[in-house]
Amino acid sequence: MLLLLSPALVLAQQEVDRASNNSPTPSNNQLERVSVTRQQTDTDLRRREPVAKQLYGRDELDKYGDTQLSDVLKRLPGINVSGGQLRMRGLGGAYTQILVNGEPAPPGFSLDNLNPAQVERLEVSKAPTADQSAQAIAGTLNIILKDAPRVVQKDLRLGMAYASEKPVVNAGFTYGDRVVGGLGFVLPINVQQWNFVNENEGDRVRDHGLTGLRNSGRDRSFGQGFNMAPRLNWKLGDDETLSVQGFFIQNRFRSEGSNTTEVLFADPATPSKSVLPPSLLDTTRNRGTFSAQRVNLQYNNRFGEDRRIELRAGVGSGGADFNSGFFGRNKDGTPAIDRLTTGENRNRNTTLSGKYSQYAGDAHTVTTGAELERRTRDESRRTQQFDYRKANPKWEDLLTGVEGQPFDATITRSALYVQDEWEINPQWSAYAGVRHEQIKMASEGASSQFASTSKVTTPLLHLNFKPDPKGRDLVRASLTRSYKAADVQQLIARPTVNTDYEVRGPNARINTELGPDRIGNPQLKPELATGLDVAYEKYLPAGGLISVGVFHRRITNLIRTDRPRLMTVDYADTQRYVITQVNLSKATTQGLELEVKGRAGELFPSLFEPNTNLNLRASLNLYRSTVADIPGPDNRLEGQQPWQFNFGADYRLKSLPINMGFSAQIAPEFDVRQSVLQSQTSLASRSLDAFAAMQVSKQDSVRVSVNGLFQPQQGTRVVIIGTPDYNLNRRDPVPWWAVNWEHKF
Repeated sequence: MLLLLSPALVLAQQEVDRASNNSPTPSNNQLERVSVTRQQTDTDLRRREPVAKQLYGRDELDKYGDTQLSDVLKRLPGINVSGGQLRMRGLGGAYTQILVNGEPAPPGFSLDNLNPAQVERLEVSKAPTADQSAQAIAGTLNIILKDAPRVVQKDLRLGMAYASEKPVVNAGFTYGDRVVGGLGFVLPINVQQWNFVNENEGDRVRDHGLTGLRNSGRDRSFGQGFNMAPRLNWKLGDDETLSVQGFFIQNRFRSEGSNTTEVLFADPATPSKSVLPPSLLDTTRNRGTFSAQRVNLQYNNRFGEDRRIELRAGVGSGGADFNSGFFGRNKDGTPAIDRLTTGENRNRNTTLSGKYSQYAGDAHTVTTGAELERRTRDESRRTQQFDYRKANPKWEDLLTGVEGQPFDATITRSALYVQDEWEINPQWSAYAGVRHEQIKMASEGASSQFASTSKVTTPLLHLNFKPDPKGRDLVRASLTRSYKAADVQQLIARPTVNTDYEVRGPNARINTELGPDRIGNPQLKPELATGLDVAYEKYLPAGGLISVGVFHRRITNLIRTDRPRLMTVDYADTQRYVITQVNLSKATTQGLELEVKGRAGELFPSLFEPNTNLNLRASLNLYRSTVADIPGPDNRLEGQQPWQFNFGADYRLKSLPINMGFSAQIAPEFDVRQSVLQSQTSLASRSLDAFAAMQVSKQDSVRVSVNGLFQPQQGTRVVIIGTPDYNLNRRDPVPWWAVNWEHKF
């Protein structure tokens, strides 16, 4: 396929094949053969993928000068980020799989911990493939870390940002080169600070309408982080390479908060039914560290023209230490109750994998592979409280027999797969595969013993059709099976209690359906999903794209939080309302996905000149879902919004070396029926990001950006159906302003 070549791209790369010294000297009339190529764009790479996949490279990663990868992701079509959690097609949690260089992200990994400068590209897949885990009902994000450059690279980035109270700084340095002996390396290092202030307010009516409370609070979170992702490539021969990839994160975080609770109304005549919180003036303090380390070894060898082997091995570790304090006071400021929590967790993992590929005839490429991963987690946590209301107050465990007890879990994942990429004819190509995956989980600890094994076989079929064999346009279709296994926290039976209602002693009270305790369910089965995806991709001559797609997922064994139930428990002196997660029968979700991007002159030739330096993009995603065992209306999948609209533009000035742009995201307010008795309303969201960048010199550039302009109040409202009880929480988000300077040596 020949795309329109701009003069800059033509000058970017030229290869001249010259005659060897042993060949006759060409005469003056003989022309040398000149091959003109250009760097492939993200759209070019997307079109050549054997399965539907969206690719985003350095242009998208660098555009806004972001220091957190989550800020880049929220602008991509069909993706939103809420509380640091990635959501595709409106579905978060384990519905969306995150990989780093094709392998599961390390435990505790957060998108906020990774600087986009350390990333080579992002790969977004909406349907699974056999060579990656099928735990991707909504889709997969594969983060490809920075590779060793072909030429020397030295970049220095310095930045300052402001969101609340005081500015913070960030810095990054990348050094990469190719040295003698086929050895290449890259060393990206980043340090950053953060400082956020959240002001929130809320109203609660509980105890079947007997108690009304209003709270207002302020939380400040701040800290600093360091991360680096060094990589070493060694070319052992023409078809043989060895690479070592490191990945290191170290964060220190702190937070301080205060909260005031106002009693709007209560029934003092029935204190056993109208229960006030143990304190009305509260302060909190949290301290902690988080670290993660991973080293991966990869060996590639191509045997001749038709065979290839890839072997991988990796080890990793990490963990967190934390301590937090809660200091509750009465309305007059006298002490009521103090609570201290300390804990730590440690994670270790080992991975082994290998795959073998071979051409079978002229049209088939067959690949078979195996994977093995083992993860261990050791955790301990202890919460003690000092109740000043008792006659002889002293420090006591919050949950007798549970606090301070060690907990450990082991997860072993193994997989076998085979796949075939088949070039049927110039119009048709196919990708077929099957993957068998097994996950074993086991844990030990007080109230936390369980063993679980899940086995899933996932057949996969992807088809590509070109209406014109010589054209660019594609019709893609996929029929796949995927799954979502319950995580350790969903399986362990260790309780998490609502401390507004005392669990021991003379002040022990039954909690409410709106404020239940939580326990795990070791009997959970994995969710299974059968999926159908169909998309039409039209590739425009100048590099633009118009894509229309539909999808459908049928999910069985859906994991959902059950209705609160009044139970007798061993950790409390009274009965307690408790929720746990259960497997429901089934659910379905389907949607329509529209995406348009390209030069304004190509998309709207009647409005813009062909050479206008304006790029436009927009995406609209419509979602609908139904959970069979929960009555409607609004019995949709948890957290899935009805629609999401993104649009943006980039413009480069002709007279000055300045380019600028913006990106906006909009989603509506929506309701979700969470259970037979409970419903949740999520408030509408909208956000505007903008940037302006100037090339000051050949080596220096300055970029000014803002994230999160014009955001409305965010929050949720949870109601108990058939009662006056509800819980409303709201917060006022603030924009993030930044200025960054980059110098290329």
